[in-house]
Amino acid sequence: MKEKTIDYVLRATWMAVSKMYNEEAGKAGSTMSTGFALLSIDPENGTPSTSLGPKMGMEATSLSRILKTMEDKGLILRKKNPKDGRSVLIYLTDFGREMREYSKKVVLRFDEAVKENVSEEDLKTFTEVANTILNLISEKKIYKEEIKIE
Repeated sequence: MKEKTIDYVLRATWMAVSKMYNEEAGKAGSTMSTGFALLSIDPENGTPSTSLGPKMGMEATSLSRILKTMEDKGLILRKKNPKDGRSVLIYLTDFGREMREYSKKVVLRFDEAVKENVSEEDLKTFTEVANTILNLISEKKIYKEEIKIE
């Protein structure tokens, strides 16, 4: 295939973004996944652990590993949910709030750099295309029928 597929462009771009975020997070002794988790936790009220996985688009086992590491590093605290003793709420520690601010600055700087180099119209088109792709996937409109191997 001479022409790059949409899949290739998406994957290559995400891999570059992921690498960039991991390099920045590494400067603060963190990872992109940890930063993403920090940004997904409500800094005031905490977040139920059960809603964190879907919010981040992660499987429970991967999320459990990240949360364990975050707890070991003193970024979060787990407390029983006072409204439902079976569930756990995740809260940020003071250090977790500091690292959340760092992660937020990294993400906002990326947004700023892209907006400085891409027109508002092109960004709007990009967002529309990305949302269309997400909808095609979530509504299972791409692989309705099995692809036959011949």
